[in-house]
Amino acid sequence: MNVDPTYDPSAPQRRPCADAKTGDVTPSEMTRRYSPAVFPAPSVQAVLSYLQPTQERPYNYAYQPPPGTPWENYRHDERTVSISDGRAASTRSSIHVEGFALWDAPSTVQDFLDRDTIVEAYYPEVEELARMATGATRAYVFDHLVRRREADRRPLGFGRPDQGAIAAANGQVHNDYTEESGRTRLSLVLGENAAKLGVTRYSIVNVWRSIKAPVLDTPLAVCDARTIGVADLVNAEVRYARRIGEIYLALHSPRHRWSYFSAMNRQEALVFKQYDSLISGVARYTPHAAFDHPDVPDGTLPRESIEARCLVVYE
Repeated sequence: MNVDPTYDPSAPQRRPCADAKTGDVTPSEMTRRYSPAVFPAPSVQAVLSYLQPTQERPYNYAYQPPPGTPWENYRHDERTVSISDGRAASTRSSIHVEGFALWDAPSTVQDFLDRDTIVEAYYPEVEELARMATGATRAYVFDHLVRRREADRRPLGFGRPDQGAIAAANGQVHNDYTEESGRTRLSLVLGENAAKLGVTRYSIVNVWRSIKAPVLDTPLAVCDARTIGVADLVNAEVRYARRIGEIYLALHSPRHRWSYFSAMNRQEALVFKQYDSLISGVARYTPHAAFDHPDVPDGTLPRESIEARCLVVYE
């Protein structure tokens, strides 16, 4: 079933955000206060870190690698690209077309560093939002990660944890799931229930939001899924202490079209597709990466954000 994102008029706290000039849904008050004044341009020129072509299977370590082993075995291809401000778009993006959509989605959670609170209070909010954004009937959050931009604004890397459970912003263009790891995730989340539920189509989505001030310094850029070619995506390993995960890293292409949403505040959430079991007719992968905004005001607080991954099932 191909379903465009919709919203429930009886639940205005979960609405897709759009540019005010379209007459659809206006952004939140904080966004109106910050975005036009701070970032008036419809796009920016900024650096994104792609994968430089390699004959080896790329890998990254998510923990301290063994002695003599590098953190990663590939070179970065840093490209200056145009990144459009999605708030200036004439039409609202769709998670099943472009691969991403911004939602007005206030959260009741105050402390995003308390894991128990996140699981008990935030996960249900994410599941509700994921269902509404995708048109799915069921949703299951299976993990989350809090990120913080380093105070010294060192060059963006792969976003490994450097303060306990808090990770740095990830500046590597990547997609969290591949064809293989996307299929595997279904059984990891649902186990035998996948067969019992008769799952025929499912997706994996990320829900990303600021947990502090509006994001001015290191926003998240997302690539229009329609501009991604099969040859642009390279299988890569993420090596954890007890397992090896698989993601896509991306090679640069002039076809890629990038967007971000300026001054995202904690009342908003960016929902984007990481995998779809439907192989045609919908967005399947949405490569993304953090980038340093070239016009960040002096004294801006480092970005703090949370991302939750959610498996959604359609009927």
